[in-house]
Amino acid sequence: MADDTSIFIGASRKPDDSYQRAENLLLQYGNRHGLVTGATGTGKTVTLQILAEGFSNAGVPVFCADIKGDLSGIAMMGTAQDFLVKRAAQVNLDPYDFQEFPVIFWDLFGEQGHPIRATISEMGPLLLSRLMNLSDAQEGIMNIAFRIADEDGLLLLDLKDLQALLANIAERADEISARYGNVTKPSVGAIQRTLLVLKQQGAANFFGEPALRISDIMRTTRDGRGAISVLAADKLMMNPRLYATFLLWLMSELFEELPEVGDPDKPKLVFFFDEAHLLFDEAPKVLIDRVEQVVRLIRSKGVGVYFVTQNPLDIPEKVLAQLGNRVQHALRAYTPREQQAVRTAAETFRPNPDFDCATAITQLATGEALVSALEAKGVPSMVQRTLIRPPSSRLGPITPAERQKLIQESPVAGQYDQTIDRESAFEMLQKKAKDAADAEARQADSGGSRWTIPGFGDDDSAPRSGGRRVPAPRPSNRQTVAEAAIKSVVRSVGSSVGRAIVRGILGSLSRGR
Repeated sequence: MADDTSIFIGASRKPDDSYQRAENLLLQYGNRHGLVTGATGTGKTVTLQILAEGFSNAGVPVFCADIKGDLSGIAMMGTAQDFLVKRAAQVNLDPYDFQEFPVIFWDLFGEQGHPIRATISEMGPLLLSRLMNLSDAQEGIMNIAFRIADEDGLLLLDLKDLQALLANIAERADEISARYGNVTKPSVGAIQRTLLVLKQQGAANFFGEPALRISDIMRTTRDGRGAISVLAADKLMMNPRLYATFLLWLMSELFEELPEVGDPDKPKLVFFFDEAHLLFDEAPKVLIDRVEQVVRLIRSKGVGVYFVTQNPLDIPEKVLAQLGNRVQHALRAYTPREQQAVRTAAETFRPNPDFDCATAITQLATGEALVSALEAKGVPSMVQRTLIRPPSSRLGPITPAERQKLIQESPVAGQYDQTIDRESAFEMLQKKAKDAADAEARQADSGGSRWTIPGFGDDDSAPRSGGRRVPAPRPSNRQTVAEAAIKSVVRSVGSSVGRAIVRGILGSLSRGR
């Protein structure tokens, strides 16, 4: 049975199907990441639920996505049902106590939870290009746009800021091409059309302020339990690329903001990435390499990342190698790819002489899994055929009324409800265009466009010397050394106030506050 140093997952079985021992996940290795895989209907959601419960009771905050709505029940106390009580007896879970857990509901669309927002600057050009499925040339223009925003001190907060900047870049295409490389109006137009599609799909709700504070998903309660942040993702899954990009952005923000802690006694946060294949589908190599880098390095920040997916082949080999704690539910093996997935899953476990791993994977019942967690000194345990314990919270979704009550009583209630639209690139570029138009109008009104002929009355204001007119000095485009130095300092300060000089590991900017 689990203690304050581990999470009870279930009980392994002997070859004769009798009780063997408790299978636990050691909290000190909770930041060594994990993998939960299995076909639809094999019990992955319940496994995610009992892991989230265990981490919460250990004082570890949890962030997870609720794809079908089933996970929302973790906020309510469970009830005794025959099949749950039977499973508790099979795994020697005594006493089998029921609990409700501290849950904060989030929703990118602000409908089933508190709104989650990020700024365009925080997202960065790489993730935006991935979200928009841009070509290499269009991604290059996106990088140029961010570079210009940095140099000109333009805040990119929401979609209209990016749209205004791109329109400005299209107008100055020749000038910008000479400085940074080829920028064509058709390519800028294609990006603008994609932004319009994103806006119609609801992405405009996501980009803006107030942006999510990482501290709000790392809360603990007064009784020492970790808050469980549940992202409503049923509607979000209509745009799977936005879902994957958002979770990747959140993971990169955690990496950027959290300090190094080495290997703590328990994680600072556990992050469950459900439907993880969406992160890697058609992803360019550079993105996969950076994800692997984040997963490898974020461990030292005390963050555990657990990928949840149907097929272990969905996870690139470099990332798979970083996942120490594994729960493998049943897989089907009808097609050649499915058979390959079974072999891959079997080969990643430390073999058990009592059974053939590949055969067992195809014979596992619902709520049963092959489990291998890290033991002393971080060595994977021998794989065991395990009955997963029943959850202490409600099995199944909560009602809309229950959800609304929890949202209203949430510790972050009212903090993210209203959008803030402060002066940023859109307003600054509008002001610049208006000032330029006003200057042209003043010049036209003052007769600046008339032809003048010396000696015919149009230059009477010219200074005289000894009765002769002295031509005014011509304006110079040359700068003194002092002027150049001052401009350089101002430009540097303007592009760095409230923003980081060096972009983060996934191309985003650290948040200025």
